[in-house]
Amino acid sequence: MNENNPNFLSRFMKNASQIESNELRSVLSAFALVFTLMAAWYILRPVRDAMASEWTDTEVSFLWNINFFVSVIAVALYGFAVSKVSFKYLVPGVYAFFAASFVAFYFGVSGVEDRVLIDKIFYVWVSVFSLFHISVFWSFMSDLFTKEQSNRLFAFIAAGSSAGALVGPLIPALFADNLGTDTLMLIAAMVLILPIGIVLYLERLKVVDLHNELVSADLSAAKIGGNPFAGFKMFVTNPYLLAIGAFILLYTAVGSFVYFEQKNFLAEFVETREERTAILAIVDWVVNILTFAIGMFATSRIVERFGMAVTLALVPFFIAAGLLVLAFAPLLIVVMALQVARRAGNYAITRPAREMLFTAVDRETRFKAKPVIDIAVYRGGDAISSIAFAGLTDGVGLGLGAMAAVGAGIAAVWGLVGRYLGNKFMALDGGQVGDKKVSDSKVINTK
Repeated sequence: MNENNPNFLSRFMKNASQIESNELRSVLSAFALVFTLMAAWYILRPVRDAMASEWTDTEVSFLWNINFFVSVIAVALYGFAVSKVSFKYLVPGVYAFFAASFVAFYFGVSGVEDRVLIDKIFYVWVSVFSLFHISVFWSFMSDLFTKEQSNRLFAFIAAGSSAGALVGPLIPALFADNLGTDTLMLIAAMVLILPIGIVLYLERLKVVDLHNELVSADLSAAKIGGNPFAGFKMFVTNPYLLAIGAFILLYTAVGSFVYFEQKNFLAEFVETREERTAILAIVDWVVNILTFAIGMFATSRIVERFGMAVTLALVPFFIAAGLLVLAFAPLLIVVMALQVARRAGNYAITRPAREMLFTAVDRETRFKAKPVIDIAVYRGGDAISSIAFAGLTDGVGLGLGAMAAVGAGIAAVWGLVGRYLGNKFMALDGGQVGDKKVSDSKVINTK
């Protein structure tokens, strides 16, 4: 694409989303990549969550704790793969592995009468996938684009996840009753084959279009060496990474409280798994309409105008206010509205901003410490918050209003941590989030 004579699409994209002509193919390919990943995830998500409504809070809390340990093992194995596998095959290999696993689940449940155990294994495995696939994607994006480009482009790319999340839920919403939940596993597996070719194409565009060879070593032959367990050490010894981990823990605490309330309301008012699957898919669809609109046209401008500190704190403080409303008006409609606002705000604003934080660290950290934070720390937060929720409700006997008040306090602390992280990032970035003259070599080396 000729930068000196850009076509209509190039001019439109530059004006609408600040994408330069030489970046367009890479950005649209990244958009398509995360689109397919999120479509697959949102086919599986309502299947997983519909299962949970058949189990007690204690059972779900137990599964979340099991999920934490499985996630730690998965991250350690991934760290080993990062150290040993040629980088050319690492990212596509992850997606091929998950696709094969869902094909195995499809055939594994065929003809099984008592499938409770398989359902619970599937619940845990999909929960691992839900964080792994997107963590690997954003690590790849941080390796593809410079820090300056990430400030302009990540919000638009993240809108691809919203677009995929709009399409994905339509499949279970429209066809769950006719196809059954098992067939949805196979459909998701087939969708996960598509990212493999897109990843290979993006590796080529990094050199041909972006000329970002200096962001890291050439992807076509590189391996990331070092200790496969180095990510855990990087995380616990680096204050910047610990702050990101604290941000994740507080986010999961707030999200877990709302999730359990949603689960319990569905168990009380909706009878069959297929109906719950369809309802949850419709909720996902509504959430992602909002996410897509905000991510496409607002997020990057919020970052550039107000800075990372405000951007990272915006959603947490908004949710704190919403939880205070819920504390005084504990109604189903308030719970669902808060869930929609929390998820849309996270996907459209908080998540892209959070991913920008990793452009300030070195390459090994992106691919070793980042999964520790995105997966192990996240699932650890789920485990802790699920125990806390079950203890405060089943043990102490707190109701929805009291739990909302507790959640509001957690969300306020979450916002304060977000402000700290945003200020830290801007200091590393020279204090100018949108300044193209900022050096891209200024990174935190955690070795």
